[in-house]
Amino acid sequence: MEALRVVLAEDHHIVRDGIRSLLEQENSIKVVGEATNGSQVIDLLAEGLEVDVVLADLNMPEMDGITLIKTLRIHYPKVKIVILSMLDQHKYVYEAFSEGAMGYLLKSVGIEELLFAFRQANQGHKYLCTELGLQYLTDTFHHPRGFSEYLDQTQLDLSPREVEVLYFIGEGFTNNEIADQLFISKRTVEGHRQALIEKTRVRNTASLIRYAVVNGHLK
Repeated sequence: MEALRVVLAEDHHIVRDGIRSLLEQENSIKVVGEATNGSQVIDLLAEGLEVDVVLADLNMPEMDGITLIKTLRIHYPKVKIVILSMLDQHKYVYEAFSEGAMGYLLKSVGIEELLFAFRQANQGHKYLCTELGLQYLTDTFHHPRGFSEYLDQTQLDLSPREVEVLYFIGEGFTNNEIADQLFISKRTVEGHRQALIEKTRVRNTASLIRYAVVNGHLK
């Protein structure tokens, strides 16, 4: 399995260096370029650099993250972009996904969730970090009408293991933590998580949790 080719776009050198140091310990990831703004990312691509995923901040000089998303969608549609930001407001998350981002993570995420987001994005699946997903779920409790789209009258056929994984996802466990609890590999957990998303026909983990709560799979 070839390593995912990643470009880091972050104008804070200490943050970028820290992310690169973490990723360099992973055989499944290869950092092929770095940039301090969106314009530099476009320059790298124009020079012929082969990239699978761009990890970008929203706030960058010259060309910010949203503009970068729009530019990639038009000129380099095969390159996926995952946002890594301190901004947790709904409007930024909504705008990023609306413009074509494949993932939105807060800078508090752990390395295992970052890697999972990369793989999801590369496979064409959108991903919202667990912290934001749980936050939005809490918000939705205060606006019950937001639940209606998740009501499902069909019988959901889940295996016993999928039920266990769903429970731990609802409790906010990371893939590594779920693997430890169930004595299975992290990759197996990721497979179950993706199977749950596909069976429930939702878009990401946050939607999966909403679906599970609305339909009685989580209490």
